[in-house]
Amino acid sequence: MANPMMPEYRGARRRLVETLQESGISDLAVLHAFEQTPRHLFVPSGVRHRAYEDSALPIGSGQTISQPSVHARYLQLLQLKGHEKVLEVGTGSGYQTVLLAHLAARVFSIELVPELLERARDVIAACEVRNVSLMLGDGTLGWREHAPYDAILVSAAAPDIPRPLAEQLADGGRMIVPLGTLDEQMLVMVTRRGDAYERRDITPVRFVPLLGTHGWSG
Repeated sequence: MANPMMPEYRGARRRLVETLQESGISDLAVLHAFEQTPRHLFVPSGVRHRAYEDSALPIGSGQTISQPSVHARYLQLLQLKGHEKVLEVGTGSGYQTVLLAHLAARVFSIELVPELLERARDVIAACEVRNVSLMLGDGTLGWREHAPYDAILVSAAAPDIPRPLAEQLADGGRMIVPLGTLDEQMLVMVTRRGDAYERRDITPVRFVPLLGTHGWSG
């Protein structure tokens, strides 16, 4: 395969990083991850010319790839240092998965839709990251085999905090999850302190529903 970074997209990726900086993203590791990750590979060819806009784009199966600024906000809030084990609920396109791969030691990602997972697997392989493990399944149940996790990112909106995910957080671990109704949600940071959980509301958001045992029914 040709170099996935493709020289003709480097300028567009640089401009995206500048846009993220202007929107308040100051974590240099997060900005570097965006500069290293070829977003154009994660979107359908029909919208590839828009890959480096700060906008959500359709990826098929009724799903979208979120705005880069939303991913960046998630990642900056987590303050990853490079040694963490992270669980991602909702692989989707795989774009956020690769961003995480640049920021954490190990990434475990779960996707419910087989077609999305297979496409993401191919693109992640093309990006030559080696610290990602993927699983097809109900993300609301987590991936207990590899728990506990230093951080959990939930990429779809849940009616409440999925209990299995809370249980799989390490002590001091942080989970970011959109919570609310199907129409309105709040981005929430949950931090585990022993057997207690601290909740901090971040900002109103709109996400697709989290489907599964501890989410919404399909």
